Amino acid sequence: MFRKILIANRGEIALRVICACKELGIPTVAVYSEADRNSLHVRFADEAVCIGPPRSSDSYLNIPHVISAAEITNVDAIHPGYGFLSENANFAEVCEASHITFIGPQPDILRLMGEKDRARREMAAAGVVIISGTDGVVENEESAEKAAEKIGYPLMIKASAGGGGRGMRVVRTREELIPAFQTARSEAQQAFGVPDVYMEKFIERPRHIEFQVLGDRHGNVIHLGERECSIQRRHQKLIEESPSPALDENRREELGTRVAQALTKIGYSGAGTVEFLRDENGDFYFIEMNARVQVEHPVTEMVTNVDLIKSQIRLAAGEKLEDVVGQLEFRGHSIECRINAEDPETFVPSAGRITAFQTPGGTGVRVDTAAYADAVIPPYYDSLIAKLIVRGRDRPEAIARMRRALEMLVIEGIKTSIPLHRKILADPDFEAGNLDTHFLDRFTPVLAK
Repeated sequence: MFRKILIANRGEIALRVICACKELGIPTVAVYSEADRNSLHVRFADEAVCIGPPRSSDSYLNIPHVISAAEITNVDAIHPGYGFLSENANFAEVCEASHITFIGPQPDILRLMGEKDRARREMAAAGVVIISGTDGVVENEESAEKAAEKIGYPLMIKASAGGGGRGMRVVRTREELIPAFQTARSEAQQAFGVPDVYMEKFIERPRHIEFQVLGDRHGNVIHLGERECSIQRRHQKLIEESPSPALDENRREELGTRVAQALTKIGYSGAGTVEFLRDENGDFYFIEMNARVQVEHPVTEMVTNVDLIKSQIRLAAGEKLEDVVGQLEFRGHSIECRINAEDPETFVPSAGRITAFQTPGGTGVRVDTAAYADAVIPPYYDSLIAKLIVRGRDRPEAIARMRRALEMLVIEGIKTSIPLHRKILADPDFEAGNLDTHFLDRFTPVLAK
């Protein structure tokens, strides 16, 4: 097992990793920007190192600064969390060259899955159905026009190196193509450092369903069921749940087994998520893989009783899946609401000081957060401030429990998405499981703007 782990992240995921390390008896090192000097992950880590000014590019994304902090504190492993450097193959290679274990997939796998067009080809070769689209990067406007004629409208332009909705554009007509192509390339360059994009067929009203996987370094991969992530705005997830109301046990096992077999073929290790779109006919199409732990991983933990962060660490240390996971069993239903610091109607970020902070308790309620009363939410980072997670014996109980928990969650001093979550949980379509990625467009037209 590792002697000491550095956490190359901030906020709730950094605190979550610290919790896992404490249970494993592993000392931790927190890195932080000047804006996060008073953060809880700094307080609860065994050591802390300031790595730069508030801007991510000067701190959390600054590889030399992170590696320097790791070397001066003599760690032998780095956990990247999600976002920031978590899927950066170059960072994983630098860790390897520095004789520090990167807690995640190998650099070549990170590079493969980070190049979304290449990942599509590899998954197709492994037997997973993909959406029709370009075979590789679309280099220029002329190539975009030729590809669009072949794929047909509507289509989606997507950043090859990215995710999270950035560098993505839906194109419905020929007239929209070139402006959307230029905008997607510009966003991709700004967000990921490369302008590469690819194109694929756009499914009008899909469900977004993803499978959680774990792989060890001995050639074994398993799935831990699926998560429904269809409640989203502009490709940013707001509510996730497990299992999906759209899958029965047989379909779940069929898809999960196919995913595990495909990832076994490419030698995947660590935690990861394989994402699908399900069309109105019930057919599933692979869209991308995130080679890291996801924001929404707690719902899987709640229904499997598998600690995914501790599993990541143990697998990276060379343990076998059968020893880490044991006998896998799915029980109950879990829902997660992402509580963001933003206006619930306009979605404008709401930085500032939290004047009151009270979390709900009771059976089956969990809150993952690094926020507290008098904490300052800085304007430099993602707006996520807490994840409210519940588990019930079935979906109706989980919904009722989440409604109660949202009523008892108090965050004052800044605007949050709590009012929006309350409206969604009270909606008859949500209660009935009638979901797709355009749910919020129908729910309140202003949200589609």
